[in-house]
Amino acid sequence: MQKRFLFILCFVTLLVLTLVVIYLLTPDEKGDTKKVLPSTQPIELTFWRNRGNETENKAFEDLISSFEKIHTGIKIKMKTIPYSDYEVRLRTEIATGTPPDIMAIDSPTLALYANAGSLLSLDSFMREEGEVGDFPPSTVNGLSYNNEIYIVPIVESSIALFYNKHLLKEAGVPYPSPNPNEPLTWDEVIEIAEKVKNTKKGIFGLDPGQGFGDGEAPAYFKLPFLWQFGANVLSPDAKTASGYLDSENAIEALQLFQDFYHNNGVATMELPPNSFVNGKLAMAILGSWSLKDFEGQTNFTLGEDFGVAPLPKGSFQVAPNGGWALGISSQSNSPKEAWMFIKYVTSYEGMKKYVTITGDLPSRYSVIKDIPELNQYPLNIFSEQLLRHSQNRPVTPIYPVVSNAIRVLFEDIGLGGKDVRSSANEAVAKINAGLMEFNKP
Repeated sequence: MQKRFLFILCFVTLLVLTLVVIYLLTPDEKGDTKKVLPSTQPIELTFWRNRGNETENKAFEDLISSFEKIHTGIKIKMKTIPYSDYEVRLRTEIATGTPPDIMAIDSPTLALYANAGSLLSLDSFMREEGEVGDFPPSTVNGLSYNNEIYIVPIVESSIALFYNKHLLKEAGVPYPSPNPNEPLTWDEVIEIAEKVKNTKKGIFGLDPGQGFGDGEAPAYFKLPFLWQFGANVLSPDAKTASGYLDSENAIEALQLFQDFYHNNGVATMELPPNSFVNGKLAMAILGSWSLKDFEGQTNFTLGEDFGVAPLPKGSFQVAPNGGWALGISSQSNSPKEAWMFIKYVTSYEGMKKYVTITGDLPSRYSVIKDIPELNQYPLNIFSEQLLRHSQNRPVTPIYPVVSNAIRVLFEDIGLGGKDVRSSANEAVAKINAGLMEFNKP
């Protein structure tokens, strides 16, 4: 009797379970299949970046939206922070153990974060899935510390010579060649600037490096002077500045820069506002992003009012690269999901979508190749320089010391007119002191 009862109980239980499964899998009136398992909470990833312009913000919002549609189990919570506050806020969160999962890192400061153990190495991810060969070697060098890749870029950057066509025409000066591989020499630029400048009318010949200011711009715009004459800031092993920043090649480059202001007199320390647009400055070294800025100037247009030529050269043709890229916190609880997001936004499709919205210079060969405008004047100048003639700033944990020393050095010789060699020696001493402090046991 007991066996019969157990048999009936098992049969009834099995029947009930079968009916439940059939009910759950039966389409409802809308044709949707009922889900057997309850929905789980998506993984939420925090993403911090410095607040950009409207087009940059829109590009990231679009990429996040499209990523979340593909990866329904992942949500990206983006937070934008003003540029001036970003580094301090980020380092504070890292120090308190609450960093974002994904963070934007300015590539020159990469080593500072990687050396402190704050960034997860992305080397294996990039080698296996990131198509690292699609990035220029100089770009990859700027993403790496101790031979491991830590951050991945969406866009790159470059600078070039912008010239006011009206001022050059009035002075009877031919326009520079638009060919990316035919840059003027700095001597030729000085010759043009001397012909164009007119002190009575307040017209200046040249702004060689974005004037003098704070932040990272001084190092970005002025380090190419050193590279173009075969000089560097640090030794290849990044252990000393002695024999590099104070080398004869460096002195030659620094003297050229000082001569712009104190010998040739083609540059001035205080330019009037909007001097290039207002016809008071004949030539200026500006970034690739400036083309987008000028689009809003209805009375100052490319071709009609201004032109673009390759960055002038010294002994070598060299332009700077590097910018903001994405990394993953070493404290993230979801590194694989964070990589999925970075892989998506820095992929061919993600990068192409981003630069189509922003007009920025993409960092992948394949994206540059497949956007016609990047292979035509004037954007081909920036593309060609990036692919063939670019160099990244020094990768060192004491980069903030290096950047500050370079800023002060160019201020001393430009604004202050101080002796070039002694100023270089002072910069070397500052950098070496930073290296010694860092290397203390």
